[in-house]
Amino acid sequence: MPVEIFMVAGFLLAAYSVVANDSIQTLGTFLSSNSHRPWWVLWMFGSSILLVVLLYGWFVNDGDASYGRLNAFPLPPGGVSWIHVIPPLALLVLTRLGVPVSTTFLVLTLFAVTGGAPGNLGSMLIKSALGYVVAFATAIILFLLVFKRLSEYFHRTREARIPSYWVVLQWASTGFLWSQWLIQDLANIFVYLPREVPGSWLLFGILALVAMQGYIFYQFGGEIQKIVTSKTDTTDIRAATIIDFIYGMVLLVFKEASDMPMSTTWVFLGILAGREFALSTFLADTDARATTRKVLSDAGKALAGLVVSVALAFGMPWLAQTLFG
Repeated sequence: MPVEIFMVAGFLLAAYSVVANDSIQTLGTFLSSNSHRPWWVLWMFGSSILLVVLLYGWFVNDGDASYGRLNAFPLPPGGVSWIHVIPPLALLVLTRLGVPVSTTFLVLTLFAVTGGAPGNLGSMLIKSALGYVVAFATAIILFLLVFKRLSEYFHRTREARIPSYWVVLQWASTGFLWSQWLIQDLANIFVYLPREVPGSWLLFGILALVAMQGYIFYQFGGEIQKIVTSKTDTTDIRAATIIDFIYGMVLLVFKEASDMPMSTTWVFLGILAGREFALSTFLADTDARATTRKVLSDAGKALAGLVVSVALAFGMPWLAQTLFG
C-alpha cells in the first residue's frame, strides 16, 4: 500500500483526535463561557487564528508548519506505515471516554521510537512534568495572592450581569492562548507529513483542520468539555479570561525554553488543579476533599494515557516485526 495513504490517514485521524482532545482543553473555558453564542461565530474566530498561525509558521520557517518542534523527530526509514495510524485511533477512543490523554505522548512517542530517537520520550516527559509543576505552583500562588479577592467577587456575583468589556478581554486572552497552543501542538498533526510541507499538503491540512474544528465547535466540546465544566466557576467569562491568560503565559515560557514538544494537557491540568486547591481554601461552598478527588481523578487519567502511549510506542514495532518480519 502506498506510503501516501498512511500519511493521509494518519494526518486526518491525528487532526481530528488532537482537535477533539487537546484543543478543547485550550478552548474549553471559551466554549463554556460563550455557550449562548452561535457555534459558527466561535468557529470563525478560532479558525482565523489557526490560519494566521499556520501560514505564518510555514512562511517564516521555510515550509516547516511545526515551528521546529519536529527537528528531533525524523520520519522513520521507509516513511509512515500502518502502525503510525494506530495512536490517533486509540486517541479517538480515549476522547470518547472523556480521558484527557496527552496527544504529544500518544502520537509523537511512536515516531521517536521508529525514527531511531527513543530518548526523546524522556525529554518530553521531563519537560511535561516540569510544565505541570510550574503550572500548578503558578496557579496556587496567583489565585491565593493576586486573584483571591477577584475570585471571591466573581464567585459572589456569578449570577449578575457582567460588563461587556470582559467579552473583549476574554476573546483576546483566548486568541493569545489558542495561538500558543497551536505553536506547541501542530507538531502532533504534521508529524505525518514531510518536514518541509509542500503547498498542496498545506492547503489540504488547512481545509481538514478548519472542517474538523467546525464539527467540534458545533458539538460545543463533547465529553472532554466536562473536564472544564466540572471546575469552579469556569463558565464565568471573567474567571475563564484569567485561566486562559495564565495558561497561555506558561506555554509561551516553555515554547521559548526549547523546541522539544511537551504535553499541553499536563500544563492545563496543572493550572486547573492549582486553581481548585487555591479556591478551596477561601470559598465557603467548596469542599477540599471533593477538590482532591477531582485533581487525583484528572491526574490518574493523564497517567493512564501515558501508560497507553508508551505501550503503543514500544509494542507496535514489536508487533509489526512479529507479524511481518
